[in-house]
Formats: sequence, structure tokens, C-alpha cells
Amino acid sequence: MSEVSVAAASLSHPVAPDQQRLDTATETFRMLADTTRLHILWLLTRGEADVTALIEQTGATRTAVSQHLAKLRFTGLVDTRKEGRRVIYRIHDGHLTRLILEGINHADHVVTGEPPHE
Repeated sequence: MSEVSVAAASLSHPVAPDQQRLDTATETFRMLADTTRLHILWLLTRGEADVTALIEQTGATRTAVSQHLAKLRFTGLVDTRKEGRRVIYRIHDGHLTRLILEGINHADHVVTGEPPHE
């Protein structure tokens, strides 16, 4: 299978959701149901960032950003890597990136009154 077909195939997983999948999706949506966490995740869809950059861009306190990042890391929505003494955060995968971007796009339609589309 070519790299292109592997990438395309991974965009959709046509399985009926069992209880474990429903519980996992519910936990993901629960993590997205906080304004600061959603803002952090949206920022990470644009690229990796450390805590200081996320504080500056969200306007939240260091304590709040750190606590939200700990929850996101614990639930597997963000990954980390070390760069010297800095911890760099990144969004876990493309499915989550698309989910966040679609949520923000949906919100844009609601706020602006732009008509819905497929």
C-alpha cells in the first residue's frame, strides 16, 4: 500500500462505536469542554509550544495553563518532548487536530451567521 493510500485510509475508521469507543470519545469531548483547554489545543494545532508561549497566547495564569496541560497530557491529547530544560507540547494526532478545527469552524458559522455547508 502506498503512503498516500495509508494516510487517506487513516482519516476514517468506519466501525460501529462500542462502549469503550463511546467512553473514550466522551472523555475527549469532556476535555474540550473548557475554554482554556480548547484554546490551548487550538494553539497546538498551529504548532508546538512551551508553557510560556501558551501563557502569553491564552492570557491564563501559569498555574492554570500547567494544570490544563497536565490534564491534557494525562488523557493522551497532548504529547511532550524536552528541549534543554523546556518542555515542548504538541497535539497528539491529526484526528484531534481536525476535531478542534471543525469545532472552531462550526463556532465561526454560529457567531457570524454564515450558512452551513457540507
